[in-house]
Amino acid sequence: MLEADFVVVGSGSAGAALAYRLSEDGKNRVVVIEYGGTDMGPLIQMPAALSFPMNMSRYDWGFQTEPEPHLGGRILATPRGKVLGGSSSINGMVYVRGHAHDYDHWAEQGATGWSFSDVLPYFKRMEHAHGGEEGWRGTEGPLHVRPGPQWNPLYRVFVEAGRQAGFEITEDYNGSKQEGFGAMEQTIHLGRRWSAANAYLRPALKRQNVSLVNGLASRVIIENQRATGVEIRVRNQIQVVKARREVIVAASSINSPKLLMLSGIGPAAHLREHGIAVVADRPGVGQNLQDHLELYIQQESIQPITLYSKLNLFSKAMIGAEWLLFKTGLGATNHFESAAFLRSKPGVDYPDIQYHFLPAAIRYDGKAAAGSHGFQAHVGPMRSKSRGSVRLRSGDPLAKPVILFNYMSHEDDWADFRHCIRLTREIFGQPAFDPYRGEEISPGSHVQSNGELDDFIRAHVESAYHPCGTCRMGRADDRTSVVDPECRVIGVEGLRVADSSIFPRVTNGNLNGPSIMAGEKAADHILGKTPLAPSNQEPWINPRWAVSDR
Repeated sequence: MLEADFVVVGSGSAGAALAYRLSEDGKNRVVVIEYGGTDMGPLIQMPAALSFPMNMSRYDWGFQTEPEPHLGGRILATPRGKVLGGSSSINGMVYVRGHAHDYDHWAEQGATGWSFSDVLPYFKRMEHAHGGEEGWRGTEGPLHVRPGPQWNPLYRVFVEAGRQAGFEITEDYNGSKQEGFGAMEQTIHLGRRWSAANAYLRPALKRQNVSLVNGLASRVIIENQRATGVEIRVRNQIQVVKARREVIVAASSINSPKLLMLSGIGPAAHLREHGIAVVADRPGVGQNLQDHLELYIQQESIQPITLYSKLNLFSKAMIGAEWLLFKTGLGATNHFESAAFLRSKPGVDYPDIQYHFLPAAIRYDGKAAAGSHGFQAHVGPMRSKSRGSVRLRSGDPLAKPVILFNYMSHEDDWADFRHCIRLTREIFGQPAFDPYRGEEISPGSHVQSNGELDDFIRAHVESAYHPCGTCRMGRADDRTSVVDPECRVIGVEGLRVADSSIFPRVTNGNLNGPSIMAGEKAADHILGKTPLAPSNQEPWINPRWAVSDR
């Protein structure tokens, strides 16, 4: 029987950070359980190949939503990494901390000790930033973060167009000032994807006190309301990994609630429905599911300078060869190199719209490239009021869960997205784009009225792949909370959850950074350490926020 002080379920963004920090002093034995296989090979390690792994059953769990009622019954992909490094090994490698006020909101919602002043020291501890605002960034952490090389002139054109439209410019959206247009940061180092596996897990596995076990976690074993281990399936056999001190579930916002429910922790009636004995009736497990949606607004380029010329087989072979030999060139970037965080209207005090800019007209999953030179902005609102759920399909650990985001179920979402489309047209219409701008490819200039825009949104809106919130952190006396502010599962001893599922509300931007931070901070709680001293640094808030959107 395997035994350790700490058993971590999942080797993803938070799980890898937990393994690294819990084993750091050499005193505790740590076992990490991961169902997926190796992350080695160019499809994961080569940044420009990012559209491949999330479409491969070898690396992705292959989850899908139920037919989404407000999107005309569309079924959307919900990729989650099934590989060393979890979703950090199949994501877009975009690094965003989130806005300071996101974390202050968490604290207001009952996640005491997770305000911005509390989490900023953990972001600094984890980062090795190459560039960025002095005093706001970490420079000695395991996670390498850098702006993209910006070889293509369109990256700077996008930022200049934002300035011409009257918006702010920011030198570092991960520093004091998120609001504005600027360079986008990536988790890429030495030309390779700098996943949680490369940053945290590999260094941890070099230690004598850390081991990796390959298997499917089928339930947490709970005796007398205390977690004592994890049951795993390995090649059709049941094995047990025993935890002397604690079990920490870091299996994603989809798999973490699923594992809790399989273990008897969740909404009692739902568990009984599937023949599962109730250990702790926690109605919040699997609820509060949130995500970011986005649209691709695509414009033709009249100058042949976009990535369209690189989509042929010969160019791809040359890019791949350069990357394999030297880890340089167009293969060494994710191509998301300009960004913007904007406020949608006066009275909104911090950004609620995010842009990723790409000098190509192509879908995130690599399918359906436009048949010409073009560029696009991915745009979406950051704080949708829509909420969904993750539920069990059956008591079988191999069955995929029932996922319903309930996307666009709140009427404000529609107004927000219409504004995003019109705002993008305004930005693409600035003089900076005059030498490059051709026809609008998508939605197309004929799509103008609210009804036409709504039809386009319903048919084309996509997930930005930022699911979270399903094991919400809050006050221990709040029935909808799943974990307390030290990530302890309420009602069960020796069990914690630490990943994006604990977020009370989705943060601004991409979730890899906040997920790693959650693992970093949870490790200190688990080890009983005094949390890092709060920061007294104040974020920049637009002095015109009450009267203008820019």
